[in-house]
Amino acid sequence: MRLLVLLLLFPGTLPAAPRQVDAYRWEDVERIVAIGDIHGDYDAYIGVLQAAGLVDARGRWQAGTTHLVQTGDIPDRGPDTRRIIEHMAALATQAHKRGGRVHNLMGNHEAMNVYGDLRYAVAGEFSAWADQRSAERRERHYAAAMDDLKQLDPQRFAALPADFRTQWDAAHPLGWIEHRMAWDPRFDSRGPMFRWVMDAEVSIQLNDTIFVHGGISHAYCGNSLESLTAMAHAQLREGDDGELGILTDSAGPLWYRGLAGVAPAAPRATVDAILERHGARHIVIGHTVSESVVWPRLDARVIQIDTGMSRAYGGAAGWLEIQGNQLSAGYRGGRVPLPADDAGRLAYLDAVIALQPANAALAERRAALAAGALDAAQAQADAAAVDPAAICSTSR
Repeated sequence: MRLLVLLLLFPGTLPAAPRQVDAYRWEDVERIVAIGDIHGDYDAYIGVLQAAGLVDARGRWQAGTTHLVQTGDIPDRGPDTRRIIEHMAALATQAHKRGGRVHNLMGNHEAMNVYGDLRYAVAGEFSAWADQRSAERRERHYAAAMDDLKQLDPQRFAALPADFRTQWDAAHPLGWIEHRMAWDPRFDSRGPMFRWVMDAEVSIQLNDTIFVHGGISHAYCGNSLESLTAMAHAQLREGDDGELGILTDSAGPLWYRGLAGVAPAAPRATVDAILERHGARHIVIGHTVSESVVWPRLDARVIQIDTGMSRAYGGAAGWLEIQGNQLSAGYRGGRVPLPADDAGRLAYLDAVIALQPANAALAERRAALAAGALDAAQAQADAAAVDPAAICSTSR
């Protein structure tokens, strides 16, 4: 009844309902919360969701029509990847029933787990998949691998050291087989983690803001959001039997750091071209840790949200919140509006330091910003004569 009275008395004053344009774009989303790299730390993940008001004490969705964006890199460096992804999948269902959404983007570590680069996986990642039959599965896998080696390369088989089995077991702990069955389509194309990654987009746009894990470089500036995901999914289906292309390209959206000001930084002209290409005002990125602070760059054209929430990076909780044209950063101690231009970043950083006075990384960042060192690579990129090809290539 109250809603009907409002509509009769003040027609057109209520916010428009969120509208999905297509699989990669939404309009009129009233509230957006974005979080960066989680890296296997469930407690940090849940803590941020609770601090942002997205979930209750039981971890259930309570944020109505809010859209949550997680910009990738859930796996590795911590032991809780499976637990986080399973919770997030359930959370997406809960949010959808209440008019909200959970958007999971692909990071380089999701891709790495699919194509088998496990150098950052910790022991807990494998033990999370172990069950009563893990020892039996591992034994069968070892026997099959030895049979193949004996037939295909008998000389190498004969030269195996006496302690080879011990070395092999250390490299394949219990749960390793099940982990690979979950992630690697060559083991099982129905694996739940593989299907999870194949359901993730590389980049999406909500209202006037693009979200992507690493960034969009000049080499991919001409690509549509759809094509970025299509290329990544195509390479994931092939695994490491094919060229990994966009999945490992240092200029690709999973690995690129130029938008974060890492040399060679993306010139302002490139950033402007990307925004114009997509009709956007902001690009939100994870991947490059911004030491405990949600960090705006280039007059908030670029916003870094990988605060290092995982224990592996110090456990600094932070998130980006967008309501209408208002952008703010959330921390355990409160929220701070983001400055609209770079001139306001010192005052912004002072406000964040007031919430976390014992955080040495913030004090170091402030000193670097005041000295001009923080944006040195950006200044060099902007001062250089820009090759038109370095502004925006057609597409990959």
